[in-house]
Formats: sequence, C-alpha cells, structure tokens
Amino acid sequence: MVTYAIHANSFFLPGGPTGPGYLTVTDGVFGAFSTDAPSGVERIDERDLVAPGLVDTHIHGFDGHDVMDLSADGLDAMAAGLVRNGCTSFFPTTLTAPTERIAEACSIAAAHVNKPGCAKVQGIYLEGPWFSETYKGAQNPAYMGNPDLHVLEHWMDCADGLAFKIALAPENDGAAEFVAKATAMGAVVALGHSNATYEEARRAVDAGATVFVHTYNAMSPLHHREPGMVGAALTCPGVYDEIICDGNHVNPVSVNVVMRARGKDQVCLITDCLAAGGMPEGDYVMEGLPITVKDGQARLKDGGNLAGSIVGLCQCVRNVVDWGLATPAEAVAMATVNPARSAGVDDVCGSIKPGRAADMACFTSSMDLEATYVDGEVAWEA
Repeated sequence: MVTYAIHANSFFLPGGPTGPGYLTVTDGVFGAFSTDAPSGVERIDERDLVAPGLVDTHIHGFDGHDVMDLSADGLDAMAAGLVRNGCTSFFPTTLTAPTERIAEACSIAAAHVNKPGCAKVQGIYLEGPWFSETYKGAQNPAYMGNPDLHVLEHWMDCADGLAFKIALAPENDGAAEFVAKATAMGAVVALGHSNATYEEARRAVDAGATVFVHTYNAMSPLHHREPGMVGAALTCPGVYDEIICDGNHVNPVSVNVVMRARGKDQVCLITDCLAAGGMPEGDYVMEGLPITVKDGQARLKDGGNLAGSIVGLCQCVRNVVDWGLATPAEAVAMATVNPARSAGVDDVCGSIKPGRAADMACFTSSMDLEATYVDGEVAWEA
C-alpha cells in the first residue's frame, strides 16, 4: 500500500473550497482531507489549488488526431495529450458522417482501454447527424436527416454499454418522440445545430432532452418575438448549457447572460476542440472539410465560419475567472462536476471524494495549470 499526501492552500471539494490542509492518496484513490498533517505518509506534494480532474464532454480531437480518423492509436494519443490541459476524463465526440463510420467510432471508443497517465474515456458523444442544414456549422449536410431509432439502437449496440450522448435538431420530423424513446434507452439527448422555434425546443426538453449544444453557436438566436433555441437554452427548466469560453465563439458578456439566466450549477464549459488543438498554425482537414488555424481560431476555408476550437479546457476555466464571471471554485465546477452530471458520469469523475480515482488538476493562484494527476500519479507538470 502506497500512501502520500498533497498539501495545498485550497482544495475544491464537493462542499466548497476548503483549506489549507492535506489530502491523502492511497494506491491511486482519494483518501481523507484533514487540516492536520497526516502521519505515516511516504511524501507530501506541495500545491496551491487542487481541483478534480477536468471533464470535457464535447471534444473532437487533439494533437493532430480526430475521433473520426477511426483510429484506436489516435484515440490513445488524444488521451495522452489531454492531460496537458488538466483534462482527465473526456467524451470522444463524432461529427455528422455516414452511419457505419459513426458505428465504428462507437466501437473504437467502447474497446478503448484507459492507460496510465492518460485522460480516461468516460463515454461517447455523437454530435449529429440529425441536424438542420440552416445551422450546419462545420457539419456535412450530405448526411443529415430525421432521427431514426433503429440507427440509434445500432450505434448504442456498438458502444457496448459506454455512457452515450447524442445531439439533434428538435425541429426535425419525429424529434420529440425520438427523444422520449432515446432517453428511455439510457441516452443523454442534447439539442443543437438547429433552427428550431422556442416551442419546438421546449417540446424536446419536455420529452427528455437535457443539454443544449455549445449555446449561442449554430442555433436560432433570441428574438423578442421568437425566443428560438437560445431562449429555450436560457429558460427551459432542468437543462445544462454547454458553452465554449475560448474568447472567440462567445463574447464574455453573452457568457455572463447564460450564467445568470441558467445558473452556474447548470453551465458546462466545453472545448469543442479539433484535431488542430495542441498543433501549430496551418491547414487541416476535419471529416473532409478543409480548415485553417490562425491567430488562435479554426475556420472553414470555404466561407470562413468558426469550425470548432483549439482551446484547452484549463484555459476556459482561467478565462471565465479572468473575465470576472466566476470565482475559481465556480469555474472549476463548470469544468468538472457540472459536465459530469450533464453526461451521467458524475458517479465516477468530476469530484474529489474518498474512494474515487485520484484524478486532479492543480492550479496556481492565478489559475495557471501546474500539474495533472491521473490515478494519483503525476501525468503532467509545468
């Protein structure tokens, strides 16, 4: 049995920031927190702020690898690289594509074996293909259509019990009925890439949808006579709002509107990161669509629309703190326990609790990431 302790000024525990104090780790799992130095430990690591490992529930790629490359080695490489961003749990995220390509992505994610020192695959997220061409964003309209329960069953079979999240546009034919059946099957249903009216979105929420996909982006805007998807995201009860806080996708003032209307306990910071994340500027291809990365932005070559982000989740956490929108503890919750709850995996990640895997993101007082731990071992350090 190997036991050590971390001493820090503050620990972001489920009851709120606590510290200074000591947190023990035994054989890769969290032990108890105490304000007193524990006895019998092999070492004491000194940190400033200790948070749960960050949880990214919407991420397409990193370090030159994309989930839609359909490569087990590529998924391993993503998992290895994400610890540089404080991310210890993630949902590999697909794009609109032919049915069998998505099925293969599900199978690869289901077969993934979490490796030491790497972020852990906690589920799979299918972003599409049942979207609206009006707000297709960087999704391929050739494969869009109405939701099909038989296809969903096929994908869920390929996912083999992995936590499963799928997004669709609520204005599509049969969407509300599909949502009800999909949620009954155990899927988390999200709404996005949509030109829906408020009423169409509300019907899908009433049927069981619980997440709005990258709020503001690729959805019908708020208008004083037609609240649209944004209005639904701000006001529907019991839902979570994803938001990309890279400073490019959403103005900080608009981020603040979501946090105030939705409540910070129902906002999820996501990256929507592409394979170009962690890579130099240049030209890349995302599921057949050419993109260019320049000045911290990834844009489609054809039309210039934002195609996703290249940001790390730890930077999103720091951004909302630097923008004066959240305390460090609130920002951490929006990148840990909130997304874990939204995706139904908060029983295994997103919080520091005794007996849980000791996955941690450690920050300086200025919210710079200084270290990432996976199963109690340092996986990355500045």
